[in-house]
Amino acid sequence: MKTIILHSQNLTIAQLVSQQVGADIQKKRTHFRFTTDKTIDLNVLRETFKLDFNFLPESFLASQVGLLVSDMDSTLINIECIDEIADFANLKPQVADITARAMQGELDFDSSLAERVDLLRGLDVSVLERVYMDRLEVNPGGKTLIEFLHERQVKSAVVSGGFTYFTERLAQDIGLDYSRANVLEVSNGRLTGTTQGPIINAQAKANFVDELCQQHALNTSQVIVVGDGANDLAMMKVAGLSVAYHAKPIVAEQADISINVGGLDKIIDLFDE
Repeated sequence: MKTIILHSQNLTIAQLVSQQVGADIQKKRTHFRFTTDKTIDLNVLRETFKLDFNFLPESFLASQVGLLVSDMDSTLINIECIDEIADFANLKPQVADITARAMQGELDFDSSLAERVDLLRGLDVSVLERVYMDRLEVNPGGKTLIEFLHERQVKSAVVSGGFTYFTERLAQDIGLDYSRANVLEVSNGRLTGTTQGPIINAQAKANFVDELCQQHALNTSQVIVVGDGANDLAMMKVAGLSVAYHAKPIVAEQADISINVGGLDKIIDLFDE
């Protein structure tokens, strides 16, 4: 038997889905569920109703979750920070193209990051503040999700191939417990075009998940990881549950859960037993 989650509170649609999958409606606080032994193509449901549908993995135990780790750019927030920084150097199209190709898994992340950061050389550090204040927004449902996790005493973290200037402020502003990212080097108030310290690439993200698990005596099966790009795949593979959020195809194909229509708060549906 499989449990299908309809990430919606629309009863009319739930009734139509019930007929289509041949299963009774199970009304939950935030969504609907259906249990069936039929072979169901979720993509057909997604296309028909223009909503998010997922199978709830049998191995997932909501009561055991102790940690959620999210990517930042285009996952927890609405922008790719490095692309917006580059806009102040009139180089956004060039940098954005490299970013997109890296997130689709077409380019080596380390070298693509170095190439993009080098293009920022000489920019006044004040542009970081302008990006954070004027362009960065938490994606829909993000704050609600973090508040929910706090209520359940689940730790939360953001890890990014972007920069600590943004992850640290974001963590403080929305109440995340941990953050990790690359450090932009600054000299005399200007970006030098390089980063300091180890690169936070795909493996470093996975290592961060392991590190937090050890710190809190958690098994990786107790972790939910959320991401959208190829750089997130390694940490998604070590997690007990992986969520692709408005993700690149290479990520959506490998994730346990895909959210393509709704906000980050749809992850709460997984806990509503």
